[in-house]
Amino acid sequence: MTTTTGATVPNERLVRRVALASGIGSMLEFYDFYLYGALSATIFGTLFFHSEDPAVGTLLALATFGVGFVARPVGGIIAGHFGDKVGRKSVLIATLALMGISTVGIGILPTYETIGTAAPILLVTLRVLQGLAHGGEWGGASIMTIEHAPEGRRGFYGSCPQMGIYAGLILASLVLGAFMLLPDDDFKSWGWRIPFILGAVLMLVGLWLRRAITESPEFAAALAARAIEPEQEKKRIPLVEAFRTGRRGILITFAAKAAETCTFYLITVFALTLAKNGAGESNARNGILVASVAAIITIGAFGVLADRIGTRTVYMAGAGFMVLFAFPFFWLAGIGSTTTLWIALIVGLAVAHSLMYAAQASYFSALFDTNVRFTGASLGYQLGAAIVGGFTPLIAASLLIRSGGETWPVATYIAGVCLVSFLVMAIWGQIRPTAPVIVTPDVAEVPR
Repeated sequence: MTTTTGATVPNERLVRRVALASGIGSMLEFYDFYLYGALSATIFGTLFFHSEDPAVGTLLALATFGVGFVARPVGGIIAGHFGDKVGRKSVLIATLALMGISTVGIGILPTYETIGTAAPILLVTLRVLQGLAHGGEWGGASIMTIEHAPEGRRGFYGSCPQMGIYAGLILASLVLGAFMLLPDDDFKSWGWRIPFILGAVLMLVGLWLRRAITESPEFAAALAARAIEPEQEKKRIPLVEAFRTGRRGILITFAAKAAETCTFYLITVFALTLAKNGAGESNARNGILVASVAAIITIGAFGVLADRIGTRTVYMAGAGFMVLFAFPFFWLAGIGSTTTLWIALIVGLAVAHSLMYAAQASYFSALFDTNVRFTGASLGYQLGAAIVGGFTPLIAASLLIRSGGETWPVATYIAGVCLVSFLVMAIWGQIRPTAPVIVTPDVAEVPR
């Protein structure tokens, strides 16, 4: 169906399918993330690293966890290059397949006792592959959804892949928790493997959904326009073009991502540290699960709000709220009461983080032209995740140790990061209008 202006009205059924396919990929991404993070801190040190000191083995296992973060920006650049030159759909299929295969690979990987030093080498290799897949997955899934969504509903549809992150966390927690009920020897022998192998189910469902979706209409239009000059198109390098035309967008994306990722990792990781000497780690994990369920609901609601008042406004509201809530969060989490801990987690995740996360895909996408959107948004996003998200738990732990257990330096750190992000968005983060992409059933072109 074509409107009088020549713009195609998006097929709602197709848009919903694209959103679901994107959400499944995000779900698998965080399902793996949570599984690996939990097991690297507990049993992977003894299973895959040979050391007389168990603490050293655990540190080495946690180091492999960080390798995934390092690989993510590289994955974003690679996926962005092909996503901006060849197409979003093919890259989305490739990243999901790579992520699923590497996740299952960890589940069937022989341990150090079986194959010696090859075990940690293969584990690191699989983590690198996961990092590369993760680096391309968010950009592809979010942009594919945004570019299919109708104007005026991109905030809501852009929030759908973000819901998948929390769904993955919940699913991983439930699956891992079920297998941890096994006797300790059985869990360490084979029980821990099953949750990774079950990741194949998410991969297959996601591939089936993604196989049937069409290429992004906006990308198809841009590709048709670029086909007029094939020689110039062959020489085009999206990364170079992104830095040439989208430096501002990359900076804003990095700064905005810093506030969101800092908030998320401090709440989900550091809260467990605080709870050990207070309400208890199990109560903290249950609180994170409850907060995650609430966040799935609020992310959708804040996505609708973003369509009404603007994605930048909603994102800034989340960053600004966390500036004010940083100190109360640590006070509530550190009292030692399960009730106040849960309040801190629910408000932190389902309000502060969800405000930013709901608006993230639509806001970041709007900062870039179609020709460099995949590359630019992925690069800023993954650099923020790797540099700020990857180092935030370490920085927080160091501040806690140096202060003798006082939490105010950590609260100051998170408030400072969120304040800087807020100011960057307020000063430079306006979304500049771009020429609309016109798509008709017969021809796709970009107005000149």
